[in-house]
Amino acid sequence: MGTHVVKSTLVLVFVAAAVFATGCGSSSSPSAPSGQTNTVTFSTQIQQQILNPACVACHTDEGRTPSSGLNLKTGVSIANLVNIASVGKAGAVRVIPGNPSGSYLIQKLEGAADIVGLRMPRNGPPYLTTEQIALIRQWIQNGAPNN
Repeated sequence: MGTHVVKSTLVLVFVAAAVFATGCGSSSSPSAPSGQTNTVTFSTQIQQQILNPACVACHTDEGRTPSSGLNLKTGVSIANLVNIASVGKAGAVRVIPGNPSGSYLIQKLEGAADIVGLRMPRNGPPYLTTEQIALIRQWIQNGAPNN
């Protein structure tokens, strides 16, 4: 009977230690993944995975004048987006760092009611996915860094 009490006590101590360790781990681990989740890399997640396949066919200076004067090729796209006035809509700014909803790029991608011209990409549907637009929104929310 004494052995049973010792084993039960050891099991309880082990369970309590495991719960404590899990509690400590979960309180510190959400901050790490959330920081990682919120980090969007322009060069790979936006340029390579979204702009190049969905936008660069029309928004390039290779063999043509870029649509709306917006060249979205690798190496020049960010300079043509961030804090740059829209050519098509007076008073609109393509990307306003920290303000995705106010950024004309998001309005064009989502097909907002007051955009000038067509929803982008012009050859849609299909348009960008909800997840792709969410990535662009997060990048803008993060300050539209050139990363």
